[in-house]
Amino acid sequence: MREEDLEIAIKVVIVGNGAVGKSSMIQRYCKGTFTKDYKKTIGVDFLERQIECEGEDVRLMLWDTAGQEEFDAITKAYYRGAQACVLAFSTTDRDSFDAIHSWELKVEDECGEIPTVLVQNKIDLMDQSVVDPEEADLLSRALGCRLLRTSVKEDVNVNTVFRHLASRCLAELRHQEEEYDIASNGIHPLTISAFGPMQHNQKSNHTNGTIVLRSGKLKTRKKKNVFRNACRIL
Repeated sequence: MREEDLEIAIKVVIVGNGAVGKSSMIQRYCKGTFTKDYKKTIGVDFLERQIECEGEDVRLMLWDTAGQEEFDAITKAYYRGAQACVLAFSTTDRDSFDAIHSWELKVEDECGEIPTVLVQNKIDLMDQSVVDPEEADLLSRALGCRLLRTSVKEDVNVNTVFRHLASRCLAELRHQEEEYDIASNGIHPLTISAFGPMQHNQKSNHTNGTIVLRSGKLKTRKKKNVFRNACRIL
């Protein structure tokens, strides 16, 4: 199978308090639709979209998780294996802003440190804002991630959120490939993974032309923004 026939699949989790616009965000991005009627997500919801990013075919698998505490036991299981994260809060909901650190820790507990973007939604309601712009800037710097201000209703910066994450993930994957290229003296095996090269006779579940990037916590030490168990057929 030719390398140009392959696609890369990236799992993205969207987390934050209820009613900040998580479901509306992925509906807008994947279907181009918006509804102002709020409907609480029960557990998790899932949508996906195929894009081209930096010359690669990328399938973004977007997992929308419930923001209510009663669903924590359900939603935490769906964080596992994520390679990227959206931390969302609402311009008009102070509690959702104050909860961002808690959401970031929940994801990190399951996934380690992965490419993340902080999203301030509902900027069409800036006249009702309860979050100072400088506070949001300070939070993004404290988290070490980019801040993007969006309006799902007006379709402002929604595409930018997911394209930014896709670009970050591709950069991580390319960095890993370079490391293995050096380690193997420039000779790539058929498949390379974060735990070492696979032999040609080892089984692979990537024969359908999809490269699924896998994530998981390292037990020995944390390494920022690394795809654990990331596999790519060369």
